[in-house]
This record gives sequence, C-alpha cells and structure tokens, in this order.
Amino acid sequence: MRAYTWRLARVSAGIILGVAMLLSAAPAPPRPQAAAGQTATHEIALTLDPAQAKVHCTVDSTLHTVHGSFALKSGSLRFDPQTGKTTGAIVVNVLSGETGNGSRDQRMHKEILETWKFAEATFRPSQIDGQVSLTAPSDFKVKGIITLHGTDHELIADVHSEFTGDHWKGTAKFDVPYTKWGIKDPSNFLLKVKPVVNMELELAGTKTGAQ
Repeated sequence: MRAYTWRLARVSAGIILGVAMLLSAAPAPPRPQAAAGQTATHEIALTLDPAQAKVHCTVDSTLHTVHGSFALKSGSLRFDPQTGKTTGAIVVNVLSGETGNGSRDQRMHKEILETWKFAEATFRPSQIDGQVSLTAPSDFKVKGIITLHGTDHELIADVHSEFTGDHWKGTAKFDVPYTKWGIKDPSNFLLKVKPVVNMELELAGTKTGAQ
C-alpha cells in the first residue's frame, strides 16, 4: 500500500511539473490592440505672421463710432483637433494703437490704456469648443485668458478659420468690457462712450503638424 501511494505521488508530481514547463514555454498572451479606427493623437502647430495680421477695434459713443487698430507683435498656437486642448500666446503691441485722431490717440495712450506702463496685451488660449476642419472653412469658439492693462480676464472668442496646405487664415471676434476690467472711462460731460469695445483680429500664418 505504501509503495502504491509513493508511485501515485511520483506520477502526480510529474504531471504538475510537465504542465508548469508547458506553460512557461508557451508564448506570452498578445497585448491588447488599439480599437478599430483609433490613431495616435497629433497636434497642429500654428505660427502667426505679424505682417499679415491686424487688430481692429470699434466703440460707439453719443457723437460717433470710433474705429481704431493695433499691430500684432507675435503669436504661436498648438491645438489637439480631437480634444480641443490649446496652448500658446498671441501678443498685441498696444503702443501701436491709433484711431486717426492725434489728440484722442494721445489721451488714449496716456490716460486710458496707459501704454507707458502696459505696452502689450496677451491672449493665452486653453480650449477650443467646436470642430476645427483642416480641409474646409470652420467656425468655433476659443476660451482662454487675456492679460490687458496689467490684469487677467477670462475671454471667449468667436473664430473663423480656413486652411490651404501649409497656410491658414482666420478671424477672431470678442468684446472687451473695459470699464469692468478697470480701464478708465473716456466719457465726459459732452461725450458718452459705451463701456464695451468690439474687437476683431485678422490672422494668418503657417501650419505644421507635430506628434
């Protein structure tokens, strides 16, 4: 009886050892494959050309509508078409501002915008809401932070864009409630100026793709 038990134990141990060796020699299970149609995320990089860009501003008053313009200093953006996540900055040269009236411009720079202290305005986008097409015109919104007159403010711009090969162009529109943002009201007892400036940016530049 003891001999039979000993032989049975030897057979069982051999079977277990054989199974273990077989499992160790088997190939590792395949790694999960990406879902059908799933591709690596690619960002799009945009470089702005200041020579092709312009910043327009319009503000209404009791006497007339004032039109002005500023020059773009620099700009570069990166965005993910799938998630809408966006980084970069657009910098406006506030010192370049003009409205076509010398005395008004002098007061604008000295008293209103105080460009001797705040020479630049910077918009830093963070998120695109909507679909950006690289093959057809598209409209979407861009959220971010604008630094103007030394303070930061949340901003949402309505953007229209068109891509042609490695080039792109577009417009961005938004309002600046300047008095709420701590900028001096230029109104006086003869002239009442509305507290909101309408802004429109004409933008253009080149496009590259980045992994």
